[in-house]
Parts: sequence; structure tokens; C-alpha cells
Amino acid sequence: MPSTVSRLLPPLFRLLGARREFADPEVMLRGVRDRQVRPVPYGPPRGLRGVQIEVDVRHDTGWPVYRVLPRSRTATRAAVYVHGGAWVNQIHPLHWRLVAGLAARSGTAITVPIYPLAPVGTAATVVPPVADLLAALVDRHGAGQVAVLGDSAGGQIALSAVQLLRDRGVPPLHRTVLVSPALDLTLANPEIDLVEPQDPWLARPGTRAAIELWRGDLPVKDPMVSPLFGELAGLGPLTVFSGTRDITSPDTRLLVGRARAAGVPVDHHEEPGLVHVHPLLPVPEGRRARRLMAGVLGD
Repeated sequence: MPSTVSRLLPPLFRLLGARREFADPEVMLRGVRDRQVRPVPYGPPRGLRGVQIEVDVRHDTGWPVYRVLPRSRTATRAAVYVHGGAWVNQIHPLHWRLVAGLAARSGTAITVPIYPLAPVGTAATVVPPVADLLAALVDRHGAGQVAVLGDSAGGQIALSAVQLLRDRGVPPLHRTVLVSPALDLTLANPEIDLVEPQDPWLARPGTRAAIELWRGDLPVKDPMVSPLFGELAGLGPLTVFSGTRDITSPDTRLLVGRARAAGVPVDHHEEPGLVHVHPLLPVPEGRRARRLMAGVLGD
């Protein structure tokens, strides 16, 4: 049963109109146009100064690429965090707070690429460079010391990048951590019909408009767009977080079953009654998920 605080999230999201962009394709596309004219800031918020971290940034890849390191100790592992936002929204302060807490708690140096948003960035132009960032960390530290994390749209990018690394012959990573990942961008799973009325945040009409921008010239079933259609055998261990009031949860269950059938170790943490990307939110279940994430990064 969800905590008392978590039970307040669905009515709060509805009151705030969180679903409006996802329920209406025109609203989604209008938001995309507005953010192209007035880009949203992407740097880490000033409030992170209270966390025991150090931050640097480089631009030699063509994108801003931040690195968040623990201040009190030498980083023992490396990771890449790929933020969510339906491929069209910029990194949010909640993403930065998650990354900062994970870096400080787990002793991991976390790389955060600020990838170009759709329609400027597409699956074909974003997934391979994310794989390149991971490959460079593997070359430097060894695959057993490198992880990748991603939430929502970032979970799709992360899993697609890991599949691409596997196809390039890179050894399996230490861990792939997925938070409410987007997995099958056809959104055709019939179980979504049952979940969608209960989801206070996501809906298919506006999400499909964002997907059309993101997939570019690739078919929607291409694994760089929909990693659930890719081969799962040969991947490293997965840790997956989901909530049942989230339209991504039916495909998450499919991923978990298929990955285990392919011989991939999977830890699946599904929270009944919880909403999309709840590990980023200030609720008890979110705090528990963040502790688990820090544990799998540092183990």
C-alpha cells in the first residue's frame, strides 16, 4: 500500500495539470515550440551546494557534459545518468538532486550529458554518443566499474545505448538502472488501456506526438527507439523501478520477464499505487528507491 504522502500525489498532479501536455498532442507540440524559442536552463541548481559533491563541465563532445563527484572521498566507480522528460523537456532540478545524492552516497563519479532535445536531437543522433560516453568510461575504468542510469525517456536512451555497446563487443556493464523506463514506443501493449485512466501524469496522445519527433527517420520498432524490440541476452545486470499508476509499468513487466528469460539478472522494484518516476520524488518510497540505487552503484 502506498504511503500517506504518496496517496496525495495523484490528486495533486491533477490539480496542477501535470497531465495536460501528455493528454493533448497540440499542447505537447506547442510546448516544444515554446522551449525552442525560450530554452530552459540546464545547469545544476544552486541548492546542490549543500551536498558533498564537486561539479565540472566540458563541451568537447558538442554537448555540455557535466561530471558530479563525491567531495569527501575518491570516486571508486563511474556512471552515466541520462535524464527523462519525454525527449522534449530539459533536465529538471529533481534529476540533479538525485544525481548529487547518488554521487555523494555511493562514491561514484556520475557523468550527465545534456543531450539535444527532440526534434533537434533524435534517437539516431543521441543514442550512439551516449554509448560512446559509456565506452570511454569502460576503456578508462573497466566495464565492471561502470554503470548507466536513466529515468523515463532517459531509461529508453540508456537501455538502447547498452544494447548498442553489447553489439559493439563491449563487455557487460556493472549495472543498468532504469526508473520508469519508456521501452516500447508503439505504446501498443493492451495492458496500458487498464493503467492509463489511473495515471495522473502520463497519457498516450501527447506522448505519441513527442515520440514522432524523437524517432526521426527510424522505425518506431528500431531498438534505438524501442529497446524492448532489441536483443536482451548478453546485457549486464538490470535494476528496475516502477509504479503501478504509470503507463510505462506494463512494458516494464515485459522487459523484466524477457530479460530474465534471456539470462540477464534483474532486480525489479514495483511499488503498488505509485506514479511515474517516483524514485525522484520526496516520498518515502522515493527515499527507499534512492537508497537502493546508491547501494547497487557502490556494491
